[in-house]
Amino acid sequence: MEVPKIVVTPPGPKAKELLERDSRVISPSYVRFYPLVVDRAEGSLIYDVDGNVYIDMNAGLAVMAVGHKHPKVVEAVKRQVEKLVHYSNTDFYYEESVKFAEKLVSIAPGGTPKRVYFGNSGAEAIEAAIKLARWKTRRQYIIAFIGAFHGRTYGAMSLTASKPVQRAGFSPLLPSVVHVPYPYPFRCPFYAPPDDPEECGNRALAFIEDWVLGRYVPPDEVAAFVFEPIQGEGGYVVPPKNFIPGLKKIAEEHGILLIDDEIQSGMGRTGRWWAIEHFGVEPDIMTSAKALGGGFPIGATIAKAEIMEWPGGSHASTFGGNPVSCASGLATIEVIEEEKLVERAAKLGEKVMKRLNEWKEKYSSVGDVRGLGLMIGVEIVNRDGRPGKEEAHEIMMNSWRRGVAIITAGKSTIRVVPPLNIPEEYLDRALDIVEEEVKKFG
Repeated sequence: MEVPKIVVTPPGPKAKELLERDSRVISPSYVRFYPLVVDRAEGSLIYDVDGNVYIDMNAGLAVMAVGHKHPKVVEAVKRQVEKLVHYSNTDFYYEESVKFAEKLVSIAPGGTPKRVYFGNSGAEAIEAAIKLARWKTRRQYIIAFIGAFHGRTYGAMSLTASKPVQRAGFSPLLPSVVHVPYPYPFRCPFYAPPDDPEECGNRALAFIEDWVLGRYVPPDEVAAFVFEPIQGEGGYVVPPKNFIPGLKKIAEEHGILLIDDEIQSGMGRTGRWWAIEHFGVEPDIMTSAKALGGGFPIGATIAKAEIMEWPGGSHASTFGGNPVSCASGLATIEVIEEEKLVERAAKLGEKVMKRLNEWKEKYSSVGDVRGLGLMIGVEIVNRDGRPGKEEAHEIMMNSWRRGVAIITAGKSTIRVVPPLNIPEEYLDRALDIVEEEVKKFG
């Protein structure tokens, strides 16, 4: 079958009917990139209710790492549903959560013994990490970064700083959270030149050490730094190579924990199991979700065993570690291993980065290309070199109308985040279409 395939300009009549029903009963707080009404999905293809077929270039918001309806994942879920659907892991025991935790510990970065707490989402994993850090250190302050997205529940929202709408109207938020600028080499908040990313990293570290810890927040009252090794919603921002090791050095000097948010960047997405492995740092606490459950809701907080020593009743979740989600997650990891998708993400990511950097040379509308593995951002700029928000939105919308389900991040970044096993011909065709739309802006 030739893909993508558009038989009716989306949204078609069936889609419009469901959009109208949705508007009457679903919360308007949801973020919808465009009116794509999904009927079914398979592999790297999305089928809408009107018969259109799209190439999935966002993997259901970086969730479907092994594609949709992978036979091994489907079989694992069916087998588990017939055996046990739920029996609160908070209050009782079953093997599925133990097996999944054992697997996560085995692939976690570093060699330190780990323990796992299971919740239902990325936001819940962050909430657990905040509580654990404060419980372990008996310190109050959390330092997070401008541009970060960690979730929308109160604790997670208090750390989030990627778009004002995510916080507007909800104060007071969690106290003792301090935000500092993240080193964003292309638009360095400390005015380091774009061609000197390490200087941007150095200035960010100096700001934290000299101005935040040296003049504002007592270091011995800081529980943790919370960061994304690649900022996701903030625009797929990859920090300079010196930043995370430098942050680790500051943390060790002051007894501050490092909380690594791998909710979007983990599970092989960047060509390593975890993005932080690119920087040679072992975090104290790590959070995972999105691709973790193979499409089923689950979140995990993975911490050094010496840190996760909190007593029974201090934190729990009725549905956390659901056996079906655990079975799906374990099968997903096995597929990634068996099909060598971590290695494939690295190799395919290099190919895509090469092509996108060629766009940067050819088109003035492409200001920056950045990423690791198959977590790549293309920042669109306007004629003045400022974020091309309207241009990026139009590129996204026109690509979708032509059958490419690609989305944006940050102010004006197109994100390339397909399933890790997307056929190369689908990936190439999708990029052909996106390039044609980029080209319109010069």
